[in-house]
Amino acid sequence: MKRGRLVAFEGIDGCGKSTQLARAAEALRRSGHDVVETREPTDGPTGQRIRDMARSDEPVTPREELRWFVEDRREHVTQVIEPALAAGQLVLTDRYTLSSAAYQGARGLEHLAILEQGERDFPVPDLVLLFEIDPAAALRRVEHRGATAEPVFERLDFLAYAAALFATLERPYIERIDAEADPDTVHERVMEALARRAIP
Repeated sequence: MKRGRLVAFEGIDGCGKSTQLARAAEALRRSGHDVVETREPTDGPTGQRIRDMARSDEPVTPREELRWFVEDRREHVTQVIEPALAAGQLVLTDRYTLSSAAYQGARGLEHLAILEQGERDFPVPDLVLLFEIDPAAALRRVEHRGATAEPVFERLDFLAYAAALFATLERPYIERIDAEADPDTVHERVMEALARRAIP
């Protein structure tokens, strides 16, 4: 069986990646593709520990935080991503290795070293859609959506730093998406990129 494809939707909080992933998954299924939607942090015990920490306004040390994210990713890859790829499915993940580079990099760790380690330890994505948006606009979206706040990460200074680190990342598998366009235009760009780079 032909191996599946892995596509990561990346960007700072409020960039619209989660909404666009759901729209893309629905459109791909309508056209006959076998799609798996997943996310990081996961809903497993390590992922839940990360979510609880993010909502508590009590961050752990940057290295401990990175260790939690890597542990969660290892479980995610073993339990979800690798089996789906082996089954020939198209995996769409909301966050992956670039998020660790940018977010834990913004917490003071070496972002390129984090990304390089992630590429050694886990499947390299076939495509990363990196949604780019002004951090202030992204934070306004976060505040308006009414979800549970995550004060550890959802601060303008932190998001601006993470966005700056995302902007420095250069890999052949990265495709940048202007996330400040209207949602329908963004969706069209997402589907064009998927058709061109990720769908056999």
